[in-house]
Amino acid sequence: MDPSSSTILVTGGASGIGYALAAGFLRSGSRVIICGRRDEKLREARAEHPELDIRACDLGREVERVALFDWAVETFPSVNVLVNNAGIQRRVRLDQPRDWRAAAEEIAINFEAAVHLAMLFVPHLKRQTGPAIVNVTSGLAFSPLAGVPVYSATKAAMHSFTLSLRHQLAGAVEVIEVAPPAVDTDLGGPGLHTFGVSVSEFADEVMQGIARGEPEITYGFSRKASRASRSELDEIFRGMNG
Repeated sequence: MDPSSSTILVTGGASGIGYALAAGFLRSGSRVIICGRRDEKLREARAEHPELDIRACDLGREVERVALFDWAVETFPSVNVLVNNAGIQRRVRLDQPRDWRAAAEEIAINFEAAVHLAMLFVPHLKRQTGPAIVNVTSGLAFSPLAGVPVYSATKAAMHSFTLSLRHQLAGAVEVIEVAPPAVDTDLGGPGLHTFGVSVSEFADEVMQGIARGEPEITYGFSRKASRASRSELDEIFRGMNG
């Protein structure tokens, strides 16, 4: 992947890690399209970076994912990089009554959308120069935080899917996994990740990892968890959930 001369679609690109990556790609010289559910956040992002192209889209809905793909390849036929970054995190007590629709939405946005968009875009990407898919997972893909069980499970599924996708597309489309640690964003709600690394610090690490050609980009906790043995993962899990 060449971040200096690509046309890149970043889902969930109006805030948090997605926004920081979009800004990094712009600084590197690429054309960047961001999508998200909140039109006002998209407009705020473009006010900061007028060169951004924006599209409001609810990735939890199949029809809107198809519409996003159709619009992207028609409007930007040179699009050659898909960044599956969109995600939501909800704290869930599994022993208490809960509306299933909230969990279903979390699964749809965090996992289903990324799988569907990859399937939609792969035939197009194969015809482009320097094609890539970047899947943003989490350190929680390797050791879950029990308080966010659906989120952790979707990120574990994304890690598994990314390995299979990379294997199937070897030699045709580069597949990169970005696994953040806790990052100081509003994921899950304002003020919940203030202990995390700064989003700019992590985004810089991602850009450096892409430049180095790394297929899996980790940092801090996620680097430790991704390389841990089974006994070490058990210890990490107990430490996080004790």
